[in-house]
Amino acid sequence: MVTLDGDFSVITEGKANILFPKNNEVFYNNVQQFNRDMSIAAIKTWKALAASGLRSIRYAKEIPNIKFIMANDLDSDAVESMNRNIKYNGLDKDLLRVNQDDACSVLYQHRKHPDRFDVIDLDPYGTAAPFIDGTVQAVEDGGLLCITCTDLANLTGSNYPEKCYANYGAIPVRGEFCHEMALRILLHTLSTSAARYQRRILPLMCCSIDFYIRVFVRVFTAAVEVKKNPCKTSMLYVCNGCHSHYMQPLAKATDKKTFVPVSGPVVDKRCEHCQSSFQVGGPMWNDALHDKEFVCKMLDHVKASNEEAYKTHPRMLGMLTVISEEIDSPLYHNLANICGTIHCTNPPLKGYKVSASHAAAGSIKTDAPMSIIWDIIRSWIRLHPVTMKNIKENSPAKKLLEAEPSFIADFSIHKDAEPPSRKIKLVRYQQNPEKYWGPKPRATGKRKSQEVEKDNKNEEHLSMSSKKFAPDKDCDS
Repeated sequence: MVTLDGDFSVITEGKANILFPKNNEVFYNNVQQFNRDMSIAAIKTWKALAASGLRSIRYAKEIPNIKFIMANDLDSDAVESMNRNIKYNGLDKDLLRVNQDDACSVLYQHRKHPDRFDVIDLDPYGTAAPFIDGTVQAVEDGGLLCITCTDLANLTGSNYPEKCYANYGAIPVRGEFCHEMALRILLHTLSTSAARYQRRILPLMCCSIDFYIRVFVRVFTAAVEVKKNPCKTSMLYVCNGCHSHYMQPLAKATDKKTFVPVSGPVVDKRCEHCQSSFQVGGPMWNDALHDKEFVCKMLDHVKASNEEAYKTHPRMLGMLTVISEEIDSPLYHNLANICGTIHCTNPPLKGYKVSASHAAAGSIKTDAPMSIIWDIIRSWIRLHPVTMKNIKENSPAKKLLEAEPSFIADFSIHKDAEPPSRKIKLVRYQQNPEKYWGPKPRATGKRKSQEVEKDNKNEEHLSMSSKKFAPDKDCDS
C-alpha cells in the first residue's frame, strides 16, 4: 500500500483507484471517462493508455481472462505514476507490465506471431498517425484496435488541410458532415496502412465523441479482401453554394471478380442545383462505420450493467442506441442548414429511408440522392412558403427555388418514423459535461525540461495500452 501525503489526491473510476499528482505531472481528463467506459464495454463484447495508468488498471481489474497488459509511455513521470498506482491497486506486475520506450519501437518489436497483441489501444495526445503503421502489424490476426484521435481541427477541415494530408493522406472539406468525415479519413488511413501487409480492416464501431474520435476496428490477414479496398474508398465533391455532396468510389468490381476504375466524375463542373463550383476532398472510407451485430451485443451488455459498472451508463445507452439505428449511407446532412440555404422552415425528420447520426444532433443520414432531397424541400416550401424578399438575386437559394419539384412529397407521418431512442427519451447527444470540458493541456513531466524537436512531440507523448489475453474457448483469436 502507498502512503498518501499532501502531493496526491485519489481518483476513483470504475474499479480503479488512482493517485493523481496535484501538480498535474501526468495526464488525466475526467470527461474521457466515457471513452474508457465505452472501451471496456467494447473489449468485453469483442471477447466473447498509459499516462497515470488509469486505463490499463481499469482493464486489468474489469476485463476477465487477461494474460497480461503492457502499458507503455516514454515519459519517466508517467512510468513512475503507473508503477505507484499498480502498487496502490494491489495488482501483480506480471499482469500489468509497465514499459518505458518509444511506442513505435515497441510496436515494431511485436510484428510477428506469437509476439503480437490481441488488443492495442492507442490514446495519444493529438494524432495517432505516427503509430498506425506499427499498430496494424503488431495486432494479432482477428485482433482489436482501439484508436483515439483528438486533432479534429485538422481532420474536420477547420484549418490546415495540408497537415491532415501529411498525417492521414487525405484532404478534408468543410461541411456539416465534418465529424463523420473525420472518422472516414482515419479509417482510410488504417485501411491503406494495413493493406501494405496484406491485411484488411473491419470496423466494429466508430464514434465521434466530444472533442475526439474513437474507432474500434478488427484486423485480419486476407490478401483477397485487400483487393476490394479501392471499392471502399471514395473521393468527395461538395458544392460551394448549396453544399450538396457526392461520393465517388475509386473502383468497381466486374462480373469476372476483377476491379476496374470507375468512370467520372459523378458531378458536372457546375452544380446541377445552384450552378456553383465544387470542392474536392478525400480519399476516404465509404463502407460501413459499424458492425450492427457487434453494436447490438454491446448495447445488450450495457443494458445488463448499471451505473456501478459504468458511471456514464445513461450516455452509453443513448449513443449505442442511436448508432444501432444509423443507416449505412455515407455522411449526413443537417436539416437546419439545408433549409437555411433557401430560408424555409424545417420539415419534420420523418419519411424516406432516414436515420439520425450519432455524430451530430439535428443530423439526418439518408440513401436519397441530393436531387430527391431538394425536391422534398421544394415540396415542403409549397406548404410553407418562404419570404422571397430575403432571397438575393443569383444566390444558390434563388436558383434552387426556380426549379419545380419532380414530385410532391407526402409529409404524413410514417408508422416507423420515430426511432426507439427518441421514443424512450434516451440521452442521445451529450451536453457540456462540465466547465472547460475540452482537451486538457499536455502533462508537465520531467521531460518538459529536456526540450525536443516540435515535430517529435506527438510521438513522445503517446500513451499506449496493449493487452494479451489468455486463450478462451469462445475467442477466435
